[in-house]
Amino acid sequence: MTDSGRKYFLPFFITQETPPDEIPTGRAGMNGQQHTKLYSIWYAVLMRIQSLNHSTYQHQYHIVWGTKYRRKYLKPYVRDELVRLLYKLTEKYPTLYFHAINTDDDHIHIQIEIPPNHSVAAVVQRIKIETSKHLKKKFKFIDRIYIDGSIWSVGYFSSTIGLNEARIKQYIEWQGKQDVPHQPSFGFS
Repeated sequence: MTDSGRKYFLPFFITQETPPDEIPTGRAGMNGQQHTKLYSIWYAVLMRIQSLNHSTYQHQYHIVWGTKYRRKYLKPYVRDELVRLLYKLTEKYPTLYFHAINTDDDHIHIQIEIPPNHSVAAVVQRIKIETSKHLKKKFKFIDRIYIDGSIWSVGYFSSTIGLNEARIKQYIEWQGKQDVPHQPSFGFS
């Protein structure tokens, strides 16, 4: 499966032979509803496996930060420019990949893939610097609100986005026990 030249792979625990009742459904979402099996399959398919010279990785993060003083200036026309700018940053930094971007009037949510040779803090700092400079230049009212300094608050929230952790833990615990005649089935072979 490809998306604009990028390849997506099934993770190791979902194969063509995996029965539908053994496909992990994941944990409950933020609204408390359980994800469907179909959603989990597509989510797993869209988890990209990337490579650098000496490593293969699958690192996605959910990152959130607010505007400085929580001022509500991320209106639709500013949001459109911000989203365009973020996607344009991938031309300058090709190892970054944005899966989803959304804003409210005073904060931004990003689902981003960051390679292991960059720290999350350094990437967030670079994104904040680049977007702050550009938005202040493009929108004079933002420049007047923040005469000196960044338009973003100092901190941020970061969370990793992973696959089914319980299944992976079982898989790791089972390593080295392959000589035992009876192997339990974890849903991946």
